[in-house]
Amino acid sequence: MAEARMRGWQELDVIFVSGDAYIDHPAFGVPLLARWLESHGLRVGIISQPDWRSKEPFMTLGRPRLFFAVSAGAMDSMVAHYTPARKLRHDDAYTPGNRHGARPNRATTVYTSRLKEAFKDVPVVIGGIEASLRRFAQYDFWENKVRRSILFDAKADLLIYGMAERAILEVSVRMRNGERLDEIRDVRGTAYVNSAADSAVNVEIPSYEEISASKEKFAEAFRLAYQQQNPWSARPVVQRHGSRVLICRPPALPLTEAEMDSIYALPFEKSPHLSYRETIPAWEQIKTSVTSHRGCFGGCAFCAITMHQGKTIQSRSTASIISEITALTGKSWFRGTVSDIGGPTANMFGLGCTNPDAMRACVRESCIFPAICSNLRTGDKPATELLQAARSIKGVQHTAVSSGVRYDLLERQPAYFSELTGHQVSGLLKIAPEHLLDHVTNIMRKPGRKSFETFLARFRSECTRLGKRQYIVPYLISGHPGCTLTDMLDLALILKKMGIQVEQVQDFTPTPGTIATCMFYSGYDPMSGKRVYTATSDRDKGLQKSLLLWHQPAERAKVMEALRELGREGDAKLLWGDGPGMIRAVTPEHKKTKKAR
Repeated sequence: MAEARMRGWQELDVIFVSGDAYIDHPAFGVPLLARWLESHGLRVGIISQPDWRSKEPFMTLGRPRLFFAVSAGAMDSMVAHYTPARKLRHDDAYTPGNRHGARPNRATTVYTSRLKEAFKDVPVVIGGIEASLRRFAQYDFWENKVRRSILFDAKADLLIYGMAERAILEVSVRMRNGERLDEIRDVRGTAYVNSAADSAVNVEIPSYEEISASKEKFAEAFRLAYQQQNPWSARPVVQRHGSRVLICRPPALPLTEAEMDSIYALPFEKSPHLSYRETIPAWEQIKTSVTSHRGCFGGCAFCAITMHQGKTIQSRSTASIISEITALTGKSWFRGTVSDIGGPTANMFGLGCTNPDAMRACVRESCIFPAICSNLRTGDKPATELLQAARSIKGVQHTAVSSGVRYDLLERQPAYFSELTGHQVSGLLKIAPEHLLDHVTNIMRKPGRKSFETFLARFRSECTRLGKRQYIVPYLISGHPGCTLTDMLDLALILKKMGIQVEQVQDFTPTPGTIATCMFYSGYDPMSGKRVYTATSDRDKGLQKSLLLWHQPAERAKVMEALRELGREGDAKLLWGDGPGMIRAVTPEHKKTKKAR
């Protein structure tokens, strides 16, 4: 409050409680929303990573005039705390000193409980990734059961889901003008609990009790909710929990270019609060990165962006991005390199639907799978010119695209591909094939082997022509629904033939809000209704992961266990060449490359 009084504020309108350290950078949701509300005349405070063991830390800024706004942080707290094998992590990149333990499990629920204990009559609004993706009853991997909507567990007054600028501003302004929070029930991008459904045009999905008892009903509920994500055509979604009803309003409308520009022009310090004395890894990673757009129309089964940001691309203007980079060069810690210019998928900047009528009625999961939609604008001129302009700014020595790119889109973006390969790769280019067997990538909603091989040959050829030693970093998922142990061995052999060794593999983690998590729990593809095989035991998932890391000596025993289980011990020669007991030595050149990485 001493800082607030220095600004002439004797009380605050909205107080955010966050599970992350306070980093005043637009890559972090709470600081962004705080600056957004501040720019509209609201007095805003932030309590970062309070000690949840008592109510006193939640009282440090006093009683807000309007409401508390709670977020677990940039990650679901359970994902932040546990590995895919449910083992406790010992670090937290969003905490000073990278220390684990600065936030509780299920932080949204715990924080709300403490606030209700401290200020019984002050409304609490929850949001962020954790609340957004748990707004409906959902499967919880860590407890291996279906949990109620987080609104019921947290006992919050309102939930704001998605990218919350529109919703939180409308709620704040209406409360400032005299409305009570329990009267505000028509805001897009919000959900709340009621005694009964309040409209005849709702989409009612199977209840919490039904989906807890039936996996078929679980899949049906997910499908029905997922189909209401088009903000122009969506209807309110209702889900009963006992005698009460969860009502989820349609998603907020996407931001315009002008609105995006105004948000990113806010006076962010771009650095952690001055009170911190230790390094915060998350800031170190993104401090010189620039967000060019939001949303992703890829519709990957394992990704929750559709249920959070949506599939509509919301791009900033090139002038706005160039202005941010120019300001970045004046920071004392800037060393000449812009680490990333991108979004969820870098080469979707400036893209979108060319048919407004079709866009408003569209129910496709993806604009590019199983084939690129004829209405999709795929031209690369805006993105190419943006990258060219960025690397020409005085004080910028190098720019890079570190966000992932869709290589199936790159087939239609020759100029962007040339700019990317020639100027925007810092030695390593991140791409995400995830798998290469077509029947698995089809379940993932990803392009298959042919598209990857075409891209790989094109990339290697272009690097040779340019005289550059550049490599791809392929992201791969083990244990994804639809992938068997045989599939994973076949993938390892394909990669070996391509001359690709992977150093890291993502073991599939079932997180709320994704098609793949629905498959993992229910055993059904919710969109087609077809049965889907899933490796659910830690052993099976571990064997799949080891097969992709066959070249690492520590994985040899598990690889041989997998080969024996499949009756394919003879394939050891295809992997190691000299027999199952021999791991090919790492060359000095490989060691040098690995050290550079």
